[in-house]
Amino acid sequence: MKIVDESNPIPKYLQISAWLKELIETGRYQKGEKLPSEIELAKMCGVNRNTLRQAISELAAMGLVRKEKGTGTFVDAPAPLQLRHKLERITSFTDLMQESGIVQRTKILKKRVETANAEVAEALFLGSNNKVIVVHRVRAGDGTPLIYEECYLPYDMFKGILDMDLSGSMYKILSEHFDVVLARSTQTIQAVNLNAKIAKILKVPANSAGIYMQSLTFDENSMLIELLYSYHRGDKYKLEIELGRYHSKNSSLSIQTG
Repeated sequence: MKIVDESNPIPKYLQISAWLKELIETGRYQKGEKLPSEIELAKMCGVNRNTLRQAISELAAMGLVRKEKGTGTFVDAPAPLQLRHKLERITSFTDLMQESGIVQRTKILKKRVETANAEVAEALFLGSNNKVIVVHRVRAGDGTPLIYEECYLPYDMFKGILDMDLSGSMYKILSEHFDVVLARSTQTIQAVNLNAKIAKILKVPANSAGIYMQSLTFDENSMLIELLYSYHRGDKYKLEIELGRYHSKNSSLSIQTG
């Protein structure tokens, strides 16, 4: 395990503090738990104790750890709420919360039938019947607003959904109440600065870093069933993508001699 990269221009103590911060924030070390000794950490990182102490001081300044003389260094703050969304299958916010052991809450800002604008009508292939069900929601975890969603559904497919409880998983409702198979989804993701309206909803300063995602969900017959615009808080949300093995373009070529 290589923690400190000698070729990295970032000072060694900052590389170490960033590594320890990640361990704390991901819950590897819980509040009140003792970190390995300075001697152990210095050996693990391949640095002297002075460099290691600089890293610990950096964490102490952040309020993440406290040093107790003659005892050691202890985690002083709980891991902050931060979600990791694996982009490997269709999943719902509700499922993600349950898997993370976080209490989820949803606030409905809008739910009604509207005439779709040109962008939504084109995305959902609505044709002349351009009525859509519009649902705007704020998704929160442990009381912290995390995601603002704008969901659009074809009206002719999902009549009656507005009479249902939409505070949970929309995908569960579509699957169980409308017998829709969620076969695949395409997602477009980009980094954004949250405008004043959305920043206020998510309780962060205007122009805060965020993640914008446009999702198109299809059923087993390749019918578009949902267009979703979602804005995620950049300080609370991480996207995790698993990639397969790299294959060179020439790896499948073989030379035969005879």
